[in-house]
Amino acid sequence: MGIEEKLPAGVLLTSVEKLVNWTRKSSFWPATFGLACCAIEMMASGGARYDLGRFGMEVFRASPRQADLMIVAGRVSQKMAPVLRQIYDQMPEPRWVLSMGVCASSGGMFNNYAIVQGVDHVVPVDMYLPGCPPRPEMLMDAILKLHEKVMHEPLGEKRRLILAEQPAPLVKPGSMPSSYRFNKAKKRQWTEAVEQGTEEQLRIENWMKERAGL
Repeated sequence: MGIEEKLPAGVLLTSVEKLVNWTRKSSFWPATFGLACCAIEMMASGGARYDLGRFGMEVFRASPRQADLMIVAGRVSQKMAPVLRQIYDQMPEPRWVLSMGVCASSGGMFNNYAIVQGVDHVVPVDMYLPGCPPRPEMLMDAILKLHEKVMHEPLGEKRRLILAEQPAPLVKPGSMPSSYRFNKAKKRQWTEAVEQGTEEQLRIENWMKERAGL
C-alpha cells in the first residue's frame, strides 16, 4: 500500500509549520556524549536490536556542531558541568536536551558536593527520563514524546507572540550577576567572556571555584 492511495486525489495539504516540525523530529542527530552507566543503554538503543534508525536517529555525531539533540546519559560532576555547557553552546539552533536517568535529572543516589543535583542547573532540559538505568525501550518512549513536543512547537510570528505573553524572568539569561558588578576583576572577566560568548561557562567555572573554597 503506497502513500498515493491515502492521499485524496493526489493532493497533500499542510502548513509550513507542520512540515518544518515534521522534518526536524524525523531527523534528530544526537551528540555522542555519555557520562556513566546510562550511556551503555543509550548505545544499545542505537544497535540492531532496537534500531533508532527507524526514527531517523542512526547518526550519532561526534561533533556538537552537527548535532541537535543532547542526551545527558549519567551523572554530571561539578568538573564536567562547564564541559557539558560548552558542548551545548556549540550545538546549532534548534537544539533539545534529554535528561536520561535519575542521576542526570536529580543527582540520584549521589547527593553530595561532587555531583550536580540536576542537569537543568547547567542546561535547559526538554524531556526527563527516570530510571536507574532506564532501559532502551524507555529511552525510545522518551524520544517519541519529544517528537510530539517538537511537532507542536510554533514558528515565526506565532512563536514570537507566545514568547511575548510569557512573564519575563527575574534575571535575564546572560545578564551580569550582581556579585560581578562591584568587583573590577570579575567585571573585566565577564566583559571579555561576553565578547567571546562564554559568559555562562565563566559563571559556572567561578561558581565551582567558590564551592571548592568552602
